[in-house]
Amino acid sequence: MKQIPSSLRAWFVLHFMVDYLFAIPLFIAPAWLLSFFGFTVIDPVTARLVAAALFAVGGISLLSRNESVNVYNSLLKLKIIWSVSAIAGLLLSLWQGASALLWPVVLVFGLFCGIWSYYFWRLR
Repeated sequence: MKQIPSSLRAWFVLHFMVDYLFAIPLFIAPAWLLSFFGFTVIDPVTARLVAAALFAVGGISLLSRNESVNVYNSLLKLKIIWSVSAIAGLLLSLWQGASALLWPVVLVFGLFCGIWSYYFWRLR
């Protein structure tokens, strides 16, 4: 039976921390956080829904860090879909004129997408 590498477990904990680092201020003070990234029109309802998704995806990383290979495979698929769709949405927004300050967010999602993809193929 395949074992979960300790490095993947560590990435899951780091993922929790990164997601919550963004989710908490996005949930509490969406205008403040989004204005930092160059947004001029801010819908706090939509921002808080994004924060809720970050709480869920990051939270499940922490809660599932000691689970089985089957759970990790499912979560890695979810994380790959989440990161690819986030990258696509962010790139579309940049193409339509969003602030260039979104590029670091694209890079964070890209980094995690690469990590999740690597481990997904490694566990197969």
